[in-house]
Amino acid sequence: MNKARLIPVLIVIIVGIVLGGLILIVDKSPGNSPEQAVNDKNIELDLNRSNIGPRGGSYFSDNGFGLELTIFEQGVPPQFRIYLYEKDKALPPTAAKVSITLSRLGRTIQLIHFSPEADYLLGDQIINEPHSFELVITAERNGQTMRWKMSQVESRLEMTNEMLKTLGVEIQTAGPATIQSTLKLPGEIVLNPDRMVQVVPRLPGVVVAVNFEIGQIVKKGQILAVIESQVLADLHSQYIAAQKRLVLAQTVYEREKLLWEEKISAKQDYLAAQLALNEAQIASDLSSEKLRALGVRAKVGLQAKDLTRYEILAPISGLIVTRAIALGAALKDDVTIFTLADMASVWATITVYPKDLSLIKIGQTASIKATAFDVEGSGIVSYISPLIGGQTRTATARVILDNHDGRWHPGMFVNVELVSEEIEVPIAVSTQALQTLRDWTVVFGRYGNYLEARPLELGRSDGKMVEVIKGLSAGEQYATGNSFAIKADMEKAGASHDH
Repeated sequence: MNKARLIPVLIVIIVGIVLGGLILIVDKSPGNSPEQAVNDKNIELDLNRSNIGPRGGSYFSDNGFGLELTIFEQGVPPQFRIYLYEKDKALPPTAAKVSITLSRLGRTIQLIHFSPEADYLLGDQIINEPHSFELVITAERNGQTMRWKMSQVESRLEMTNEMLKTLGVEIQTAGPATIQSTLKLPGEIVLNPDRMVQVVPRLPGVVVAVNFEIGQIVKKGQILAVIESQVLADLHSQYIAAQKRLVLAQTVYEREKLLWEEKISAKQDYLAAQLALNEAQIASDLSSEKLRALGVRAKVGLQAKDLTRYEILAPISGLIVTRAIALGAALKDDVTIFTLADMASVWATITVYPKDLSLIKIGQTASIKATAFDVEGSGIVSYISPLIGGQTRTATARVILDNHDGRWHPGMFVNVELVSEEIEVPIAVSTQALQTLRDWTVVFGRYGNYLEARPLELGRSDGKMVEVIKGLSAGEQYATGNSFAIKADMEKAGASHDH
């Protein structure tokens, strides 16, 4: 029984000894040296960002020597900092010479050198966002050279052209463009004073009818009001009397002319009759002109009630802006009873700040848009005030707007946009391509099948194109159109910022 129990135990021991010997043989094979095994392990760990150093950076080691890589960006532009270790103990920054070769999508390779600074090595270049790159670290210590590789992906997506087309994303190329620098100013729609008419009675009288109110539109020739005027009756009487005298003078003249031609009467009588006829004609014309000047048609045989009736007619078609007349009122001949404004054209008065006076010129084209309505138009700057208001500290400019369709209403507040200058810039992108990612303004660069965020420093813009000062090179492709879909997918994928 004892032998039966010992046999299985002996078999297990023998198998263990054999397996242990095989493992030792494999480890000593040329393709799996101890140094190679350590380096392979470090590379794998670093690629997966799982080997973390004491300061939270990526940790690399070989034969007891350790190196921790961090990106420091608190209050300063991002730069690499490297800390050195020997068997987990900190080394001074002079203990090794380190350099990094860094490559990005669509960028030239950066060679970064390090110099001692306090207790770390400081890189000599700024590491621009996003921190998406591949790098090779080279360290020299005690005559031995060690290398590690690392890859880090941030704010990047892989998308085929078919996927982009499905999302409605277009690819454009950054390059030179003409930026129309614009000036935006506030303004207001007002009546055109050059197209306003004040209506006066031109005759004293008593108001017997008023046909229109403020705000109504009238057409030229419509009767605004009716008054009864004794002065008009006198003018009619003068005209009627002058007409009768003219008829009588004409009869006398024809009779005297006939008598003179038959040698019956003296020439002196004929000439006197001719003079009387001329005087009667002049008096008739004068009385007729007085009535015509008042807009009254001269007639003979009027009834008594028509002698005093005076109709005040609209001199133009337009809007009634003011009314100062009431039934039964006694009017003087020079009082303004209506003000009419021709609405076929209006003014857009522009508030111009002193700093902008040099940018606005007579003859400039202005685009005008109402602030509270969907109304747009354009016009030409026709006037710029040479004076600055004492209280407002602003000047005034004017644009005349066509208003035959009646879309502009006095009192409307408007925004006025003027093209102040046209500027050629070396690099520009479409404003539709701009997105906000974290605290950056970015476009998504296109590199093969990859899209990666490119933070930009922007310059002048005209609302359609915007100048790129830094962050993108001429000739680089970028996504526009429905680029928001890329941002959404990138945020969904969890584009990290973990250094």
